[in-house]
Amino acid sequence: MTDYEVATAFLGEWGHFQQQVFFLLCLTVIPNGFNGMFIVFVADTPPHRCVIPANVNLTAAWRNHSIPLELDRNSGALVPSKCSRYRLGDSCLDGWEYDQSVYISTIITEWDLVCDDRWKNPLTSSIFFCGVLTGSFVSGQLSDRYGRKIVLFVTMAVQTVFTFIMVFAPSWPVFCALFFIVGMGQISNYVAAFVLGSEILSPKVRTIYSTAGVSLFFAAGYMFLPLLAYFLRDWRMLLLGLTLPGFLYVPLWWFIPESPRWLLSRGRVEEAEAIVRDAAKKNKIQPPPVIFSPLQKELQCETSKALNICDLLRSPNIRWISLTLWLVWNTLTIAYFSLSLNTANLHGNAYFNCFVSALVEIPAYTLSWVMFRWWSRRLSLSSTLFMGGVFLLLVQLMPSNLVYLSITLEMMGKCAVTTAFTIVYAYTAELYPTVLRNTALGACSMASRIGSIIAPYFIYLRSYSVSLPYILMGSITVASGLLSLLLPESYGMPLPDTISHMQHFPGCCKKTPYKLTNTEEKDKVAEGTFSLEQGASLLSA
Repeated sequence: MTDYEVATAFLGEWGHFQQQVFFLLCLTVIPNGFNGMFIVFVADTPPHRCVIPANVNLTAAWRNHSIPLELDRNSGALVPSKCSRYRLGDSCLDGWEYDQSVYISTIITEWDLVCDDRWKNPLTSSIFFCGVLTGSFVSGQLSDRYGRKIVLFVTMAVQTVFTFIMVFAPSWPVFCALFFIVGMGQISNYVAAFVLGSEILSPKVRTIYSTAGVSLFFAAGYMFLPLLAYFLRDWRMLLLGLTLPGFLYVPLWWFIPESPRWLLSRGRVEEAEAIVRDAAKKNKIQPPPVIFSPLQKELQCETSKALNICDLLRSPNIRWISLTLWLVWNTLTIAYFSLSLNTANLHGNAYFNCFVSALVEIPAYTLSWVMFRWWSRRLSLSSTLFMGGVFLLLVQLMPSNLVYLSITLEMMGKCAVTTAFTIVYAYTAELYPTVLRNTALGACSMASRIGSIIAPYFIYLRSYSVSLPYILMGSITVASGLLSLLLPESYGMPLPDTISHMQHFPGCCKKTPYKLTNTEEKDKVAEGTFSLEQGASLLSA
């Protein structure tokens, strides 16, 4: 069989076509950075206390002493109670007064989601991640059935339009319902863009795109969030400001192509060839008369089976790979989103803390590219998970007076977890075949949403013990780092097109793993990045 990458090697690595696809797809990821994290500011709880009715005849001194003092679990100091007051003829039923030095309004202050209703705060984020769970389940299969491009643009539209409608939400239940739909679009957009670029770009560029490329643009959107939130301190105006950039992406429909790999997997050889010939024209290269005909025979045989999400568990090999990846993804989402959502609780300015939390992702994405380019996939994932867990376990050992050291350890843990998260996306895409790749990524994302749904409640545990979230996150992250050592190695291997090409889970290997074609072998050895002997040693490790 003629390998896809051999068949399209005449296009080169970094022509005008590849540059266009690379940067335009990266641009589509920017809104994911701020839409996934704006709840940090929109649902933050400012300092507050019960309202003392104006008609109560009290002097200023008595008003200042009408609120009982209670112990603050974070600082250990006595502070005015946030949920009670001394009885003044009736209970605390007159509402709350909120400090407006940081925010003009949030959904917490607008709908009084404090005290007996404070459980609604983490639930708001969990509902968003339930939407992400639903989107992961639906979009992966839709993308494998109807195409990467159409799902990418439909989910971008869903994310933008429903974020705009949220600006006019009249109540908390309506806000949550809309937030659920935004979650459906948010992850679907990211996965579709990720897979589309991975399948179109050449191996060397694919490594950069799947690690540093999309991730750095995600971080750019994440860093843009606290900057805009600093100037728009009303939650409705903030959402409106975050919505407007989404409408600028409509013209990209005419510049981003469909995946030729996906078209081939659906038997649409002529359309795939048309895209590749257009790419050759943009790169000013003369294409050969026939490009994909030999390649299509095997793909057509397998796609006639109508593969779906159930095929991720059908055979022992793919089942063990899927189950292990689902556990690892769950751990990563718990750690990543817990640390990201926790920035408002850290000592200091909330906007600055959020910016630093986004900034530490830049070296994480750079490190992930370096590790993915020159090091074992399995060891890269395992080592970053393990180190992230160790940093988080060290946080709870720091004395209370060393606040900035604790924050530094937390940010180092966030950096390591982010590195692992970036690696696992690209690693997962390499392990699964073209006919199931988007479904597999969507399934991994879907399974991991159990972790993201409960992540807000990890932060909620701070109300009982400040150390408890770090102990739990650190322990499961270290355990997942060890578990990931069971995954097969994919370093230096071509992307599998069919299930029979997949690398094998330890104990499930019954046939010779999928190897490079002769042409690819010569290219890889010439580049000094891979040899068949290295590949065999990694697979047997």
